[in-house]
Amino acid sequence: FLPSSLEGWGVTTAESLDEVIDVVDVVYMLRIQRERMDAAQMPSLREYGSLFALTPERAARMQDHALLLHPGPINRGVEMVVDPSMVPGSRILQQVTNGISIRMAVLFSLLGGDATTTLSNGAES
Repeated sequence: FLPSSLEGWGVTTAESLDEVIDVVDVVYMLRIQRERMDAAQMPSLREYGSLFALTPERAARMQDHALLLHPGPINRGVEMVVDPSMVPGSRILQQVTNGISIRMAVLFSLLGGDATTTLSNGAES
């Protein structure tokens, strides 16, 4: 699922969460899309979980300042085995709460929005 060459991108890849869980600043979990499980390159849920699920053991290895993010919805027991509310650095609730506003702002900017646009109540943004 990655581009064939990441040279020059300034990134490092890992084959499993265990390789990096104790050194990263952010753990960004994604929902596995079960509708794509039939594709030959997708591992089984069991294999995926063994490599990438955030378990209590893996969460305990996270750095104290590390953040946990997940855009939702969460497949509990698949990518997230640990209760995310029990992870000190979890920002999932804030991420979901702010998600629509952030997407609106990005779209506004991309579509040529003006920083001094007048809001419907007459105030300037």
